[in-house]
Amino acid sequence: MTQISAQLVKELRERTGSGMMECKKALEEAKGNLEEAITILRKRGQAAAEKKSGRSTTEGLVGSYIHPGGRVGVLIEVNCETDFVANTVEFRELVKDLAMQVAGASPPARWVRREDVPTEIVDKERDILGTQARSSGKPQNVVDKIVEGKLQKFYQENVLLEQAFIRNADQTVGDFLTSKISVLKENIQVRRFARFERGESL
Repeated sequence: MTQISAQLVKELRERTGSGMMECKKALEEAKGNLEEAITILRKRGQAAAEKKSGRSTTEGLVGSYIHPGGRVGVLIEVNCETDFVANTVEFRELVKDLAMQVAGASPPARWVRREDVPTEIVDKERDILGTQARSSGKPQNVVDKIVEGKLQKFYQENVLLEQAFIRNADQTVGDFLTSKISVLKENIQVRRFARFERGESL
């Protein structure tokens, strides 16, 4: 069996947010390959999250974050299944991290998940991107690929769960949330958020 150093376990924990024993097992399975262990943990976390996704989430917390100097403020509601988990340190830290994500990401997220983006906004974005791509004179099949690629970028910038996580750019916010679901053993959902920036147009 491959010997797994404590330093490697620590690095994997920092990269994925998973528990110590889960990290050690994943590294053993991956024979010490860090990137392979990350893939293993993400697959396990996603599978665990999918199993829990149908469970009702009526508990949770409304968290807040005010940026130093009072320039940006965020309110966010994150739901879980039980008040027991809602009162844990891990869940409170999760809510705080998500509030900081909303405050600190540039550009800031506008929606929680892709399904929340209004159809008319997606259609308008697709139309603008299509017009830009067609002006280059490229054939339609290439134009379609360019539009889809740029739409993905639009989602990655504007949808909270698809943004790069500010504490770890190797993870999306959705990946981070999935890792916490596998640790806390409950379905967790970001329900809504509001971001306020001093001086923004009302």
